[in-house]
Amino acid sequence: MTFFKWLVVIIAVIICGVYSVNKSLVAHGLENTANIKHFDNGKFHNDAKVEPTTLKKTLGLIARYIKEKRTNISPSSPVPMHSLTKDMLDKLSNNTIHVVKLGHSTVLLKVHGEYWLLDPVFSERASPFSFLGPKRFSPTPISITDLPEIDRVLISHNHYDHLDKAAVKQLATKTKQFYVPLGVETDLQKWGIEPSKISSFNWWQEQKTEHALVAFTPTQHFSGRGISDTNNTLWGSWVIKSKEQSLFFSGDSGYFAGFKEIGNKYGPFDLTLIETGAYDKDWADIHMTPEESVKAHLDLQGKTMVPIHNGTFDLAFHTWIDPLERVTAASTANNVALSTPQFGQIFTINDAPIHDKWWLQSFK
Repeated sequence: MTFFKWLVVIIAVIICGVYSVNKSLVAHGLENTANIKHFDNGKFHNDAKVEPTTLKKTLGLIARYIKEKRTNISPSSPVPMHSLTKDMLDKLSNNTIHVVKLGHSTVLLKVHGEYWLLDPVFSERASPFSFLGPKRFSPTPISITDLPEIDRVLISHNHYDHLDKAAVKQLATKTKQFYVPLGVETDLQKWGIEPSKISSFNWWQEQKTEHALVAFTPTQHFSGRGISDTNNTLWGSWVIKSKEQSLFFSGDSGYFAGFKEIGNKYGPFDLTLIETGAYDKDWADIHMTPEESVKAHLDLQGKTMVPIHNGTFDLAFHTWIDPLERVTAASTANNVALSTPQFGQIFTINDAPIHDKWWLQSFK
């Protein structure tokens, strides 16, 4: 066989392999799309125009990763962490909202006695593959096996650093209810979650629970788990309001006017958990800089801000401590109460801000 024929065969095998893998990863999204104003031609869209991801842009980013010199992209020593046990969590009071950062954007709440998990990612890599993709800098403070029974899991969108297939499958038997954006229910059902345990939400849709009002609110972002399923499913943020307390969880977002709209409708918030990390000039409309994160907190009428989406994975070109250093400076400049708890550190929604530059312990 000539070289040219061998080349054709190899290319054909690669294409078939990519197609096969992509087919197994893609999110199929909605079947019934009636009366959804931000859904056109089989895709969800943001209210504002966002620069689309093109092949040229993707190749440009790949070239940057190859050519650009990157320094201090991971901690030089173990990240400080408080280990957790079920017994510790069960001993917490049931008359408030307790909060624990578990890593990246994964947050455990104890909402007046109920356990809620936000964007649970426990896998070693934020990737569809166990051997490739961003790898955790440190483990979670508690394993899924050791967690108590979970009342509600809330998902902001289907990217791999927010929707962990392995975690969802492990949580299936110990979780009463999953709250997800429109279209994400299809994947959860495919992974073995009973349809009766899944509630899917459109933007501004609300649900009253025994202890709190839950609302799914807009962000400026996108979705996708494969090559051909961009924006097949919705993305967003979560509002949690109990009788006396309120919390906002941002998911991922570029800075946009929607934060003021959310603040005017549901604010003020006692605590905001705001994405602060994985930003870059090449995707500025879908991820905020730390300065924009502080601005979003102010738009939301937040009292105390906790920066999330940092310290766990290498997902951008900046150093691993840059998000926390910059958000600290921006919060000081804007007189914002910033709280920076360590992973696994338990605090309540109305506690005084925690001023701990824990990231400097792992940076040399």
